[in-house]
Amino acid sequence: MQSWYTILPKNPWISIYVWVIFCIMPFYFIIRSFSFFEIVLGLVLIMLYFLSHYFSFYSKSGLVYMWISFEMVLHIAMTLLYGYVYLSLFTAFFIGNIKNPVGFFIMYGLHIGFTIMSIVAGYFIDLDLFLSQTPFIIITVVGVVLLPFSLYNRNKREKLEGQLETANERIAELIIHEERQRIARDLHDTLGQKLSMIGLKSDLASRLVSRNPEAAIQEIRDIRHTASIALKEVRELVSDMRAVKLNEELERVKQILKAAEIQYEIKMHSKQLHIPILVESVISMCLKEAINNVVKHSQAKICEITIDKRDNEMLLTVYDNGKGFNAGSEAYGNGLKGMRERLDFINGSVQIESEKGTKLMIIVPLAITHQKGNE
Repeated sequence: MQSWYTILPKNPWISIYVWVIFCIMPFYFIIRSFSFFEIVLGLVLIMLYFLSHYFSFYSKSGLVYMWISFEMVLHIAMTLLYGYVYLSLFTAFFIGNIKNPVGFFIMYGLHIGFTIMSIVAGYFIDLDLFLSQTPFIIITVVGVVLLPFSLYNRNKREKLEGQLETANERIAELIIHEERQRIARDLHDTLGQKLSMIGLKSDLASRLVSRNPEAAIQEIRDIRHTASIALKEVRELVSDMRAVKLNEELERVKQILKAAEIQYEIKMHSKQLHIPILVESVISMCLKEAINNVVKHSQAKICEITIDKRDNEMLLTVYDNGKGFNAGSEAYGNGLKGMRERLDFINGSVQIESEKGTKLMIIVPLAITHQKGNE
């Protein structure tokens, strides 16, 4: 079972205070009996139920079904002896989180059957008590029927979404790998022959310098012409490479944050950035990695993205009001490592501040990158 569940279920549909009330109410039903033996028996049953409920979250394989069976027996006893039917909701919630389809449907059917039979028997045992609770009993039965099935489908959907996300990441990695292979082949085909020719002509020119200077000069001119052609072909190859546009990445970021139900605000102080394609691609990839960390790890409700171009540098800031940055987190560490490797290539840097959330700042000196591009 998933480790984040506790004895008080975390459910977006039912407040935790409702679960607390369900935990307190059985004591009222028990204490209303005047028999000391009945009160002690009821308290023992309640303690045994919650112990079984607790152990069921930390059990594996077949032991899970054993503890669920104990829970069913105990909530049936509470229903028949004290008229308290609401423990069945705890069991229903747990059954909804069983991952094995066969185990889920078996326990789901048994739980519904035993709950309804115990309630029907309760009307015969203490008609007045059960009549006074009829509206709540109906709600409980509806919860026992719908809650496990809804949770099972939600968990199944989340599992499929996780598998789809993993598949998409794998496809993206394969696309990147294929693109790198294509670039390597193009560079080899473009530069390999010409660099070999430059090497041969350089050796020939060095031998002709003393014997035939005019021929050596002609060879040097051929070397220069070949180098110019190679440079032109490389520039054409680079220009044909698919760059990651910042505006396109921002649109994807909006969709991701909206799907994650995170409020966002994007500030661009310069509508026309006019930055080199390589710099724009690197910044776009770093922005993508930063937003992925916000969505997956921060638990934030608000995300602010600021893009500013100064005289000689580009500044990207991503702020979220989440739980803050954990330096020991492997996910964060790998993401930051990837960012730094990309930014080192264009002499950029990344800084992290983690006070009341996380603030990530990426700084790229444009003057240096322009100089590199001209070289």
